Amino acid sequence: MRLEEFNALPEEAAQALVRTCADVPWWAQEVVSARPYGSVEDLQAHAREQAAAWGGTDVAQALADHPRIGERHPGAGASAALSTREQAGVDPADADVATRLAAGNRAYEDKFGRVFLVRAAGRTSDEILALLEQRLTHDPRTEVEVTAQQLREIAELRLAGLVT
Repeated sequence: MRLEEFNALPEEAAQALVRTCADVPWWAQEVVSARPYGSVEDLQAHAREQAAAWGGTDVAQALADHPRIGERHPGAGASAALSTREQAGVDPADADVATRLAAGNRAYEDKFGRVFLVRAAGRTSDEILALLEQRLTHDPRTEVEVTAQQLREIAELRLAGLVT
């Protein structure tokens, strides 16, 4: 979608679009309410600035729309399609990778009580597994911050792909 089209969308439609990047309602509202944007760079900068304030509650809400790494999004629509594309580097047919990801996901969920989230776009299965293992060494406070940063990266990439 071109920036001009985004600027002209009805507010509800624009918020729904932004929420496919990260399901943080107040953030989507802030991004949409700052329209019209003069450039895509302005849109991205404002979205990034607002996302810097995401805390634990925002992360928890946004995570509800993300599948486990190595699994497919259970829904349909824009968010599911984006998730599938982002996880393209994870080969679901590789039994060793699938086993290791499943074990890592379980260990992560046991330790932190939430799904493991990483910006998978552009990363291989081995890179994701290494990050998963490294992040299992974090304390809960550090991991919330790291997860929020990964979510910001995902949102930024998604927004860049949606509005040109």
